[in-house]
Amino acid sequence: MAPGTAVPHPGQTRVWRPGWPCPVPLVLSTHRRGSGDPTFRTTGDGATWRGVRTPEGPATLRLLPRPRDGEVHATAWGSGSDWVLDSVPRMLGADDDPTGFVPPEPLAHAWRRYGHWRLGATGLVMESLVPAVIEQKVTGQEAFAGFRRLVHRFGERAPGPPSMPEPEVRLWVQPSPAQLRAVPSWEWLACHVDGARSRPLMHAARVATALERAGREHPTEFDRRLRTLPGIGVWTSAEVRSRALGDADSVSFGDYHVAENVGWALTGEDGTTDERLAELLEPYAGHRHRVQRLVELAGLVRPRRGARMAPRRHLPVRR
Repeated sequence: MAPGTAVPHPGQTRVWRPGWPCPVPLVLSTHRRGSGDPTFRTTGDGATWRGVRTPEGPATLRLLPRPRDGEVHATAWGSGSDWVLDSVPRMLGADDDPTGFVPPEPLAHAWRRYGHWRLGATGLVMESLVPAVIEQKVTGQEAFAGFRRLVHRFGERAPGPPSMPEPEVRLWVQPSPAQLRAVPSWEWLACHVDGARSRPLMHAARVATALERAGREHPTEFDRRLRTLPGIGVWTSAEVRSRALGDADSVSFGDYHVAENVGWALTGEDGTTDERLAELLEPYAGHRHRVQRLVELAGLVRPRRGARMAPRRHLPVRR
Protein backbone atom coordinates (compact mmCIF):
# COMPACT_ATOMS: atom_id res chain seq x y z
CA MET A 1 0.00 0.00 0.00
CA ALA A 2 1.35 3.45 -0.91
CA PRO A 3 2.73 5.66 1.90
CA GLY A 4 0.20 8.09 3.29
CA THR A 5 -2.76 5.86 2.40
CA ALA A 6 -5.42 5.34 5.06
CA VAL A 7 -5.94 1.71 6.06
CA PRO A 8 -9.57 0.64 6.65
CA HIS A 9 -10.20 -1.06 9.98
CA PRO A 10 -13.35 -2.34 11.62
CA GLY A 11 -14.38 0.10 14.31
CA GLN A 12 -15.06 -0.48 17.99
CA THR A 13 -17.65 1.54 19.89
CA ARG A 14 -18.12 2.22 23.58
CA VAL A 15 -20.58 4.41 25.44
CA TRP A 16 -19.38 6.49 28.37
CA ARG A 17 -21.77 8.13 30.82
CA PRO A 18 -20.01 11.00 32.60
CA GLY A 19 -21.39 12.13 35.92
CA TRP A 20 -21.81 15.71 34.70
CA PRO A 21 -22.88 17.42 31.45
CA CYS A 22 -19.49 17.00 29.78
CA PRO A 23 -18.90 19.64 27.04
CA VAL A 24 -16.86 17.36 24.79
CA PRO A 25 -15.84 19.87 22.07
CA LEU A 26 -14.85 22.45 24.69
CA VAL A 27 -12.65 20.01 26.61
CA LEU A 28 -10.95 18.76 23.46
CA SER A 29 -10.48 22.18 21.86
CA THR A 30 -7.09 22.66 23.55
CA HIS A 31 -5.68 19.85 21.38
CA ARG A 32 -6.49 21.60 18.11
CA ARG A 33 -3.44 23.31 16.64
CA GLY A 34 -5.10 25.80 14.34
CA SER A 35 -8.06 25.41 12.02
CA GLY A 36 -6.03 23.31 9.58
CA ASP A 37 -4.72 20.81 12.14
CA PRO A 38 -4.60 17.50 10.19
CA THR A 39 -4.90 15.45 13.40
CA PHE A 40 -8.14 17.10 14.57
CA ARG A 41 -11.51 17.57 12.87
CA THR A 42 -15.08 18.42 13.77
CA THR A 43 -18.06 17.46 11.63
CA GLY A 44 -21.53 18.85 11.19
CA ASP A 45 -23.13 16.11 13.26
CA GLY A 46 -21.35 17.41 16.37
CA ALA A 47 -18.63 14.77 16.39
CA THR A 48 -14.98 15.45 17.16
CA TRP A 49 -12.40 13.32 15.36
CA ARG A 50 -8.78 12.86 16.43
CA GLY A 51 -5.83 11.03 14.91
CA VAL A 52 -3.87 9.61 17.85
CA ARG A 53 -0.58 7.71 18.08
CA THR A 54 -1.06 5.44 21.08
CA PRO A 55 1.50 3.13 22.72
CA GLU A 56 -0.22 0.29 20.85
CA GLY A 57 -0.27 1.96 17.44
CA PRO A 58 -2.17 4.64 15.52
CA ALA A 59 -5.89 5.15 15.99
CA THR A 60 -8.73 7.30 14.78
CA LEU A 61 -11.09 8.40 17.53
CA ARG A 62 -14.58 9.79 16.96
CA LEU A 63 -16.41 11.27 19.94
CA LEU A 64 -20.09 12.13 19.63
CA PRO A 65 -21.79 13.64 22.69
CA ARG A 66 -25.46 12.87 23.28
CA PRO A 67 -26.29 15.33 26.06
CA ARG A 68 -29.98 14.44 26.26
CA ASP A 69 -29.03 10.88 27.13
CA GLY A 70 -26.07 11.89 29.29
CA GLU A 71 -23.78 9.82 27.06
CA VAL A 72 -20.65 10.13 24.96
CA HIS A 73 -20.39 7.65 22.09
CA ALA A 74 -16.77 6.82 21.29
CA THR A 75 -15.75 4.92 18.17
CA ALA A 76 -12.17 4.03 17.30
CA TRP A 77 -10.34 2.39 14.43
CA GLY A 78 -6.82 1.04 14.17
CA SER A 79 -4.37 -0.97 16.23
CA GLY A 80 -4.57 1.58 19.05
CA SER A 81 -8.36 1.36 19.33
CA ASP A 82 -8.54 -0.39 22.70
CA TRP A 83 -6.00 1.94 24.26
CA VAL A 84 -7.62 5.16 23.04
CA LEU A 85 -11.12 4.00 24.02
CA ASP A 86 -9.87 3.18 27.50
CA SER A 87 -8.43 6.70 27.70
CA VAL A 88 -11.65 8.54 26.80
CA PRO A 89 -12.92 9.28 30.34
CA ARG A 90 -9.58 10.73 31.44
CA MET A 91 -9.21 12.60 28.14
CA LEU A 92 -12.56 14.29 28.80
CA GLY A 93 -11.79 15.23 32.39
CA ALA A 94 -13.06 12.35 34.53
CA ASP A 95 -9.97 12.57 36.76
CA ASP A 96 -10.13 16.35 37.14
CA ASP A 97 -11.41 17.70 40.46
CA PRO A 98 -12.31 21.40 40.65
CA THR A 99 -13.36 21.11 44.29
CA GLY A 100 -12.18 24.12 46.24
CA PHE A 101 -11.74 26.35 43.22
CA VAL A 102 -13.33 29.75 43.69
CA PRO A 103 -12.65 31.90 40.64
CA PRO A 104 -11.45 35.50 40.82
CA GLU A 105 -14.42 37.85 40.90
CA PRO A 106 -13.82 39.13 37.32
CA LEU A 107 -14.13 35.51 36.12
CA ALA A 108 -17.21 34.57 38.15
CA HIS A 109 -19.50 34.91 35.12
CA ALA A 110 -17.10 32.85 32.97
CA TRP A 111 -17.05 30.11 35.62
CA ARG A 112 -20.85 30.02 35.69
CA ARG A 113 -20.87 29.74 31.90
CA TYR A 114 -18.10 27.15 31.64
CA GLY A 115 -18.55 25.42 34.99
CA HIS A 116 -18.95 22.00 33.38
CA TRP A 117 -15.58 22.29 31.66
CA ARG A 118 -12.98 19.88 33.01
CA LEU A 119 -9.28 19.58 32.35
CA GLY A 120 -8.62 16.41 30.40
CA ALA A 121 -5.42 14.38 30.23
CA THR A 122 -4.33 12.33 27.22
CA GLY A 123 -1.47 10.47 28.91
CA LEU A 124 0.56 11.07 25.73
CA VAL A 125 3.63 13.24 26.26
CA MET A 126 5.09 13.38 22.75
CA GLU A 127 1.70 14.18 21.24
CA SER A 128 1.66 17.44 23.22
CA LEU A 129 5.40 18.09 23.23
CA VAL A 130 5.94 18.14 19.47
CA PRO A 131 3.51 20.96 18.64
CA ALA A 132 4.44 22.83 21.84
CA VAL A 133 8.12 22.97 20.85
CA ILE A 134 7.17 24.05 17.33
CA GLU A 135 5.14 26.89 18.90
CA GLN A 136 8.11 28.21 20.92
CA LYS A 137 8.84 31.90 20.25
CA VAL A 138 7.01 32.18 16.93
CA THR A 139 3.59 33.40 15.84
CA GLY A 140 0.65 31.03 15.95
CA GLN A 141 0.34 31.30 12.18
CA GLU A 142 3.92 30.14 11.65
CA ALA A 143 3.69 27.41 14.29
CA PHE A 144 0.45 25.92 13.00
CA ALA A 145 1.77 25.92 9.43
CA GLY A 146 4.99 24.24 10.54
CA PHE A 147 3.15 21.55 12.49
CA ARG A 148 0.82 20.93 9.54
CA ARG A 149 3.75 20.55 7.13
CA LEU A 150 5.57 18.21 9.49
CA VAL A 151 2.55 15.93 9.90
CA HIS A 152 1.76 15.82 6.19
CA ARG A 153 5.39 15.23 5.26
CA PHE A 154 6.44 12.70 7.91
CA GLY A 155 3.27 11.50 9.64
CA GLU A 156 0.82 8.98 8.27
CA ARG A 157 -2.82 8.79 7.39
CA ALA A 158 -4.94 7.76 10.34
CA PRO A 159 -6.72 4.40 10.13
CA GLY A 160 -10.41 4.74 9.54
CA PRO A 161 -13.68 3.23 8.46
CA PRO A 162 -14.10 2.14 4.84
CA SER A 163 -16.56 5.04 4.46
CA MET A 164 -14.50 7.82 6.08
CA PRO A 165 -16.47 11.03 5.38
CA GLU A 166 -14.04 12.61 2.94
CA PRO A 167 -13.08 15.36 2.46
CA GLU A 168 -14.66 16.59 5.68
CA VAL A 169 -12.42 14.23 7.64
CA ARG A 170 -8.93 13.59 6.32
CA LEU A 171 -7.16 12.66 9.52
CA TRP A 172 -3.45 12.16 9.96
CA VAL A 173 -1.34 10.92 12.87
CA GLN A 174 1.76 12.71 14.10
CA PRO A 175 5.17 11.24 13.24
CA SER A 176 6.49 8.62 15.63
CA PRO A 177 9.71 9.30 17.58
CA ALA A 178 11.58 7.07 15.11
CA GLN A 179 10.17 9.08 12.19
CA LEU A 180 11.16 12.34 13.89
CA ARG A 181 14.71 11.11 14.42
CA ALA A 182 14.97 10.41 10.69
CA VAL A 183 13.99 13.94 9.60
CA PRO A 184 17.08 15.65 8.09
CA SER A 185 17.96 19.22 9.02
CA TRP A 186 16.94 20.69 5.67
CA GLU A 187 13.50 19.13 5.91
CA TRP A 188 12.94 20.81 9.29
CA LEU A 189 13.75 24.12 7.64
CA ALA A 190 11.37 23.33 4.78
CA CYS A 191 8.69 22.84 7.45
CA HIS A 192 9.57 26.30 8.84
CA VAL A 193 11.04 24.79 12.00
CA ASP A 194 14.46 26.27 12.69
CA GLY A 195 17.30 24.61 14.56
CA ALA A 196 16.39 26.21 17.89
CA ARG A 197 13.20 24.13 17.81
CA SER A 198 14.19 21.06 15.77
CA ARG A 199 17.14 20.26 18.03
CA PRO A 200 14.98 19.97 21.18
CA LEU A 201 12.56 17.80 19.24
CA MET A 202 15.35 15.49 18.13
CA HIS A 203 16.60 15.24 21.73
CA ALA A 204 13.07 14.44 22.92
CA ALA A 205 12.56 11.84 20.20
CA ARG A 206 15.69 10.01 21.34
CA VAL A 207 14.35 9.68 24.90
CA ALA A 208 10.65 9.45 24.04
CA THR A 209 10.14 6.19 25.93
CA ALA A 210 11.54 7.70 29.12
CA LEU A 211 9.42 10.84 28.66
CA GLU A 212 6.23 8.82 28.29
CA ARG A 213 7.17 6.91 31.41
CA ALA A 214 7.85 10.19 33.25
CA GLY A 215 4.34 11.30 32.28
CA ARG A 216 3.03 8.86 34.87
CA GLU A 217 4.88 10.71 37.66
CA HIS A 218 3.61 13.65 39.71
CA PRO A 219 3.55 16.84 37.60
CA THR A 220 6.35 18.40 39.68
CA GLU A 221 8.66 15.46 39.02
CA PHE A 222 7.65 15.32 35.37
CA ASP A 223 8.43 19.04 35.04
CA ARG A 224 11.88 18.50 36.53
CA ARG A 225 12.69 15.63 34.17
CA LEU A 226 11.32 17.28 31.06
CA ARG A 227 13.26 20.48 31.63
CA THR A 228 16.56 18.60 31.77
CA LEU A 229 16.30 18.42 27.98
CA PRO A 230 18.10 21.22 26.12
CA GLY A 231 15.71 23.82 24.76
CA ILE A 232 12.75 22.82 26.96
CA GLY A 233 11.73 25.53 29.41
CA VAL A 234 8.97 26.56 31.77
CA TRP A 235 6.47 27.49 29.04
CA THR A 236 6.82 24.26 27.07
CA SER A 237 6.60 22.13 30.19
CA ALA A 238 3.38 23.86 31.27
CA GLU A 239 1.83 23.42 27.83
CA VAL A 240 2.60 19.69 27.93
CA ARG A 241 1.56 19.16 31.55
CA SER A 242 -1.86 20.73 31.06
CA ARG A 243 -2.67 18.50 28.09
CA ALA A 244 -0.88 15.22 28.75
CA LEU A 245 -1.07 15.11 32.55
CA GLY A 246 -4.13 17.26 33.21
CA ASP A 247 -2.11 19.44 35.59
CA ALA A 248 -4.58 22.01 36.94
CA ASP A 249 -1.73 24.10 38.36
CA SER A 250 0.33 24.53 35.18
CA VAL A 251 0.83 28.15 34.10
CA SER A 252 2.29 29.15 30.74
CA PHE A 253 4.86 31.61 32.09
CA GLY A 254 6.85 33.18 29.28
CA ASP A 255 3.92 33.21 26.87
CA TYR A 256 3.63 36.15 24.50
CA HIS A 257 0.00 36.75 25.53
CA VAL A 258 -0.94 34.83 28.70
CA ALA A 259 0.51 37.21 31.30
CA GLU A 260 -0.91 40.26 29.52
CA ASN A 261 -4.38 38.78 29.04
CA VAL A 262 -4.73 37.26 32.50
CA GLY A 263 -3.41 40.41 34.15
CA TRP A 264 -5.76 42.60 32.15
CA ALA A 265 -8.75 40.30 32.86
CA LEU A 266 -8.11 40.27 36.62
CA THR A 267 -6.99 43.86 37.22
CA GLY A 268 -7.51 45.91 34.08
CA GLU A 269 -3.77 46.59 34.10
CA ASP A 270 -1.50 46.66 31.08
CA GLY A 271 2.04 45.38 31.00
CA THR A 272 1.65 42.39 33.32
CA THR A 273 4.98 40.59 33.77
CA ASP A 274 5.48 36.94 34.66
CA GLU A 275 6.43 38.03 38.17
CA ARG A 276 3.19 39.98 38.53
CA LEU A 277 1.24 37.06 37.03
CA ALA A 278 2.70 34.74 39.68
CA GLU A 279 1.52 37.15 42.38
CA LEU A 280 -1.99 37.37 40.93
CA LEU A 281 -2.34 33.59 40.66
CA GLU A 282 -0.76 32.68 44.00
CA PRO A 283 -4.15 32.62 45.84
CA TYR A 284 -5.33 29.97 43.36
CA ALA A 285 -2.41 27.58 43.85
CA GLY A 286 -3.44 24.12 42.77
CA HIS A 287 -5.93 25.57 40.29
CA ARG A 288 -3.88 28.22 38.50
CA HIS A 289 -4.39 26.68 35.09
CA ARG A 290 -8.15 27.00 35.57
CA VAL A 291 -7.75 30.75 35.82
CA GLN A 292 -5.60 30.86 32.68
CA ARG A 293 -7.99 28.65 30.75
CA LEU A 294 -11.10 30.54 31.88
CA VAL A 295 -9.60 33.74 30.51
CA GLU A 296 -9.01 31.94 27.20
CA LEU A 297 -12.46 30.34 27.05
CA ALA A 298 -14.17 33.63 27.81
CA GLY A 299 -12.15 35.39 25.09
CA LEU A 300 -10.84 38.02 27.50
CA VAL A 301 -8.08 39.57 25.41
CA ARG A 302 -6.19 42.73 26.27
CA PRO A 303 -6.93 45.45 23.68
CA ARG A 304 -4.15 45.62 21.13
CA ARG A 305 -2.22 48.87 20.93
CA GLY A 306 0.50 47.91 18.48
CA ALA A 307 1.26 45.91 15.38
CA ARG A 308 0.94 42.16 15.49
CA MET A 309 4.11 40.09 15.62
CA ALA A 310 4.96 39.28 12.01
CA PRO A 311 5.93 35.80 10.79
CA ARG A 312 9.55 35.39 9.75
CA ARG A 313 10.19 35.22 6.03
CA HIS A 314 13.79 34.00 5.79
CA LEU A 315 13.05 30.27 5.98
CA PRO A 316 12.57 28.23 2.79
CA VAL A 317 9.12 27.30 1.53
CA ARG A 318 8.37 23.81 0.19
CA ARG A 319 6.44 24.05 -3.06
